Amino acid sequence: MIGAIIGDIAGSRFEFNNTDNFDFKLFAASCAYTDDTICTIAVADAAMNGKNYGDSLHDWCRQYPSPMGSYGCSFANWIISDNPKPYNSYGNGSAMRVAAIGWLFNTLEEVQIEAKKSALPTHNHPEGVKGAVATATAIFFARTEGKEAMLEAIKEYYSEWEEPRLGYNRFDETCQGTMPIVFGILDKATNFEEAIRYAIAVGGDSDTIGAIVGSIAEAIWGIPEQMYQNALKYLPNDMVTIVEQFYSRIKK
Repeated sequence: MIGAIIGDIAGSRFEFNNTDNFDFKLFAASCAYTDDTICTIAVADAAMNGKNYGDSLHDWCRQYPSPMGSYGCSFANWIISDNPKPYNSYGNGSAMRVAAIGWLFNTLEEVQIEAKKSALPTHNHPEGVKGAVATATAIFFARTEGKEAMLEAIKEYYSEWEEPRLGYNRFDETCQGTMPIVFGILDKATNFEEAIRYAIAVGGDSDTIGAIVGSIAEAIWGIPEQMYQNALKYLPNDMVTIVEQFYSRIKK
C-alpha cells in the first residue's frame, strides 16, 4: 500500500506540470499527498475494519476536503452529496485506490470481488470496475507468483501495453488510457524505484500513474525502507495509523 502512496507523493508536483526528467528528486519540499492517497487509505480502512467502501471513501474525503490538486469534478460532487450515488465513471480513480485489497484477501476470487465492491460506489462503469479488478489482480499475482506470472495474468484485462517513453504520455484520466501504460512500465522496469521514475517521467496524469504503478511494483520488488519512512513524513497521524495497521495485518 505504501507503494501507491510513494507514487502519489512523488508525482504530486508534476500532475499539472509534467517532467520528462528520469532523475527527478523523488521527495521534494513541494510534494504532498493528494486525493489518491486519501482514497487509498479509505479503501484500506474499509477492507480492514469492516466498513462499507462508499461510506469510508465519503468520510475520509470529507475529512480532507482540499488535497493538493483537488478532487475531480464529478467525485467532488459525490463527496459533498448527503446521498451519494454512483455516476458511471470509468476514470482511473478506481484503480489507484485499490492497493490494499490485493494484499488483504487470500484468494483471487476474494480479491476480485472486493476490488469490484470498492469501485462500485463511484466507478460503476464496466471499464471503471475493470481497472480496479485488474490492479488488485496484478497485486495478488505479483505477491504470490511474481512479475512474469502477473504480466501473463493481466493480459486477460489489457492485452496491449504502451512502451514507456519519457515525456510522451498524454493526460488521460480514464482506466482505458492509463492501464496500458502502467503495465508497459512494469514490464520494462527492473526495480521499485525505476518503476516509479518511469511512471512520473512519462508525463500525463503523473500522481495517479505513480500510485497505480507503485501499488503493483511494491508487490513485485518490495519497498526500500528509507522510501517507506520518507513517505510517512508527508502523512497526518490518522493516515499513518491506517498504514501501520495494514502492515501489521499482512505480516500476521
